[in-house]
Amino acid sequence: MADGFDDAREFWDARFAAAEYIFGTEPNRFLVSQRDQFLAGAKVLDVATGEGRNAVWLAQHDCRVTGIDVSALGLAKARRLAAARGVEIDLEQADVRTWAWPSNRFDAIVSIFIQFAAPVERQRVFDGIKAALRPGGVIVLQGYTPKQLEYRTGGPPQVNHMYTEELLRAAFSDMDIIHLREHEDVLAEGTKHVGQSAVIDLVARKRG
Repeated sequence: MADGFDDAREFWDARFAAAEYIFGTEPNRFLVSQRDQFLAGAKVLDVATGEGRNAVWLAQHDCRVTGIDVSALGLAKARRLAAARGVEIDLEQADVRTWAWPSNRFDAIVSIFIQFAAPVERQRVFDGIKAALRPGGVIVLQGYTPKQLEYRTGGPPQVNHMYTEELLRAAFSDMDIIHLREHEDVLAEGTKHVGQSAVIDLVARKRG
């Protein structure tokens, strides 16, 4: 993959090989703030689920969760976390850049800090997300903005991997944008997202 991610599986396996949960075991705070978007029984896709913290939280709130990730080691940790929390999640090893995105399957899709895709690949992922949502379904997304390069408290070092309000508004212009905000926050997610951070949040609903 371009920009230092030529072998995404090797890249993430090396990180998820750590004994600890490198992004922690608690859900992303912005995701939690959007709890009302996830109804009991909803089919939810967690894109690049990693060690499973967000997928497990969704399952704890009675969602039917599918998580996809390129790393077998990350998925193994997600299974252990789900077992420890007493929930079930469906997990699939897949590279989101080449995954065969289903059509109109999910009520919600979660995309939390998946900024490993170069711009052309990112557009393919965004298109896949929109295709996989059912009409009326929502995407809940959080990512880093270019200012994050000043803080270096998480995320890739490439500016073209970052999100801006203009970029996301254009990418999801065919959806109803419910919430879109750039801001700064102090993150405490394991050992990889720690400290002052420049982030952007998006919630958008598929029309139809």
